[in-house]
Amino acid sequence: MENLTAVSSAYRIIIALLFTVLSFVNCLPLQEDSVCTAEELARYTIIFTGKWSQASFPKQYPLFRPPAQWSSLLGAAHNSDYNMWKMNEFASNGMRDFAERGEPWALMKEIEAAGEKIQSIHGIFSAPAISTGTGQTAADLEVHPRHPLVSIAVRIVPSPDWFVGIDSLNLGFTFSSPNFATIPQDPVTEITSSSPSHPANSFYYPKLKKLPPIARVTMIKVKRGKLGFLPPQPNVTAIRNEIDDSVSETPLDCETSLWSSWGLCRGTCGHLGTKRRTRYIRLQPANNGIPCPELNEEKECDPDNCV
Repeated sequence: MENLTAVSSAYRIIIALLFTVLSFVNCLPLQEDSVCTAEELARYTIIFTGKWSQASFPKQYPLFRPPAQWSSLLGAAHNSDYNMWKMNEFASNGMRDFAERGEPWALMKEIEAAGEKIQSIHGIFSAPAISTGTGQTAADLEVHPRHPLVSIAVRIVPSPDWFVGIDSLNLGFTFSSPNFATIPQDPVTEITSSSPSHPANSFYYPKLKKLPPIARVTMIKVKRGKLGFLPPQPNVTAIRNEIDDSVSETPLDCETSLWSSWGLCRGTCGHLGTKRRTRYIRLQPANNGIPCPELNEEKECDPDNCV
């Protein structure tokens, strides 16, 4: 099992963002194999499972215009001379277009150009979009001993330029935020439960050590028969990388505004009066988070305008 990351192109937003969210990359060996080994050519089925639920990510979870969903998956089998994206490095123009708008054409042209120029690409593959935050999509891909690395990207919708992805996984021989421009450009960086450190961050859960998984990728090696490749076997099971399908409920504490200023002291002259201040709820609690406190407060005072 390998932990994956969700990332941002960080080309056109104020803060470069990427968050640790893809929980599992599972390579499932065939029953007779101890590891995912490859011959001269190996075929895999890649299954992307979205786990972006309101229970796991209750803060500002998008319910409409548009609701939480995933773009189409775009990936490539390649060698070490190519990177679709890389942590702490600048995103390419094609990767920026895909992360910001879900448009794959420029990125596909970049991948094809890398294959023609330096023979670093074995193939491009894609999978359909998922119309909800939770769901599944799949695609077939081939890898070669000279091109044993797999990279993918799936855009988080809606978002300014956030995506989840795999950067150069070796299957190999052992086989509704505004999108402001960032000038100068920032590199691809990671979103964690405490970074960016701002309460407005949709994934800001400072009480969590790490964010719950937002997606999972499973790689299933397809058995090769005498006449070619056979379809994936339904009884293939993981070895030392069991999949946890439980849904975690992330507690979300109530958030309130600051207190207003004290109002005028009201009452009868010669007697104690009362004055009042208020605050309002900025974020409702969820999943047994800390409930909201009192929103009104009064205290005694000497009435105003008494002579």
